[in-house]
Amino acid sequence: MDYPSLQYLSICRSLLKDPVVIALEEAAKIQRQGPEKEKKLQQSKLSSLLLAKAEALGLQGNIAVSYLIYLLGEGKNTAAQSIERYGKAGSGLSKALEQDMEILWPYLHLAATADLVSPLLSDYHPSYVADFTYLTNLLQGLQQASTPAQAATFLLAHYEKFGSGDLARYMAFKLDEEGSLRGIEKFPLLNYDDLIGYERQRERLRRNTENFITGKQANNVLLTGARGTGKSTAVKALVNMYHTQGLCLVQISRSQLQGLDTLMNKLGHIRNKKFILFLDDLSFDENESAYKQLKSVIDGGLTPQPDNMLLYATSNRRHLLKETWVDRNDEADEVYRSDSLNEAISLSDRFGLILHYGELAQEEYLQIIAKELGKLGYVLTDEQLRIQGVRWEMEHSGRNGRVAIQFVKWYAGNHHQVVTPLQEVSI
Repeated sequence: MDYPSLQYLSICRSLLKDPVVIALEEAAKIQRQGPEKEKKLQQSKLSSLLLAKAEALGLQGNIAVSYLIYLLGEGKNTAAQSIERYGKAGSGLSKALEQDMEILWPYLHLAATADLVSPLLSDYHPSYVADFTYLTNLLQGLQQASTPAQAATFLLAHYEKFGSGDLARYMAFKLDEEGSLRGIEKFPLLNYDDLIGYERQRERLRRNTENFITGKQANNVLLTGARGTGKSTAVKALVNMYHTQGLCLVQISRSQLQGLDTLMNKLGHIRNKKFILFLDDLSFDENESAYKQLKSVIDGGLTPQPDNMLLYATSNRRHLLKETWVDRNDEADEVYRSDSLNEAISLSDRFGLILHYGELAQEEYLQIIAKELGKLGYVLTDEQLRIQGVRWEMEHSGRNGRVAIQFVKWYAGNHHQVVTPLQEVSI
């Protein structure tokens, strides 16, 4: 097969900086005109580099092809950057990428018998296999394309749907000390339909999120109520549900609120993604001023909230601010007592959708236990379930999803059946 020079790349020119790609092009050049000894030496050098990448990244199969597709998925090119900025690619960019794909086409279809790399890397199985949905999708799509034009079209559609780099790799992020996004490696895989109880609240939350994803009007959301009722779990499960439609979660701590305006401005320029800024277990004490920063950002600042971003917050406090009986006392010293009360509720009022989670009904509590035990292969009779579940509830802090999961862990840990470890569930 004729391997054209990669020096003619335009959109994907950043590939030329990668050591493996440099070695790959050199191997192709020697394959065309070099002596046999040089071919073997270059093949060995390239194979060594690819082997290291396969183990570091968890790539499998035809490693030369897999690594090239991995680099395309990283999106360090003009096409991915333009789609991130504008949400789509113009016709000129599409034509330029098609030309690049014609150059890359032979490299993306390296046969298992090709002399460029060692046959050992034609069907390689690493020590661990990366489980990235976006990479599997890209690999299958590009290999199924029958022409360079189809490959270019698919790659652009991939960038629009998944994004590139970390934005494609992770569904949830947190902020580091510099305010940059860092992907959460082991974000819990939760199925929204598996959640039990609070059907009305969950349906309203799901509908609001779906409206947001599809470009309709949607509200910032405050989920309040008793501890351990699954408020955070519902938000995380929604991200699992809609991640392939471009939804990402960014978790923010209370101490990071001072950088919220800057973060919102930054994420607002990423037009091919939707972001939920997640403030978990949020509340403020008396005389705290940090809540004013949040209040000014939501429907109150000079810069409007970007349309690709919503704030979802959970709290045990209905109004987020700590209230005392003095606040409600008509004989309090403050002349305009209503001003204090208005200030206390002004933050929560900025969340257009407020969902309250009360204590679980006993039947719902027992259903959670039965369902989670069933996933592990345990089945209790109705009487056993009620006796043991209620006893556990009375010995602990009440009846909620967190207590139910704790019972399941205790039960599985103290019985001898060999089962799959219980998946972590954050309630």
